[in-house]
Amino acid sequence: MRGAARAIVPEDVQDAIRTLLRWAGDDPSREGLVDTPARVGRAWREYCAGYAEDPAVHLQRTFSEVAGYDEVVVLKDIPFQSHCEHHLAPITGVASIAYLPRNRVVGISKLARVLHGYARRLQIQERLTSEVARCIWDHLHPQGVAVVIEAQHGCMTGRGVRTPGVGMVTSRMLGCFLDDPSSRKEVLALMGRG
Repeated sequence: MRGAARAIVPEDVQDAIRTLLRWAGDDPSREGLVDTPARVGRAWREYCAGYAEDPAVHLQRTFSEVAGYDEVVVLKDIPFQSHCEHHLAPITGVASIAYLPRNRVVGISKLARVLHGYARRLQIQERLTSEVARCIWDHLHPQGVAVVIEAQHGCMTGRGVRTPGVGMVTSRMLGCFLDDPSSRKEVLALMGRG
């Protein structure tokens, strides 16, 4: 994202940020805020970089030489950051992603890339969880997919009810993890949630 740091922020975007600064009660022309509109514009371009990518592209290269491996693959506690579409406040958390492959596996970093591709859009946690699971299901065609996300929401901790330390947990199960109780129990135990 180095290019975003040098990106030119359109004047109308900077004007909108200056308006917000004035509305909040500050003076956008004071020394500490003069460069803030451009910095905020570049930051939001980076926060929302997921709109410029198709997360499924990370699942195109798979490997069939797995020496007969036919058990659950789990990537646990992947940190991510997103922003809520209702207040533009940060969402920070961790995700665990699992799938039961048929005959092919994907590089594990690709699971994290899928998560980040969707997280770098304005989100609600429920949709983020579903989008990650659906992308893996549609493009890897595994026997099952499980995604569990736990996150804290700035819109709840920094405003409104102002309740820090509260974590929201969402999950999406597809295939055998949805239909077979023993498979579901196994995958949740592997994720540390059983």
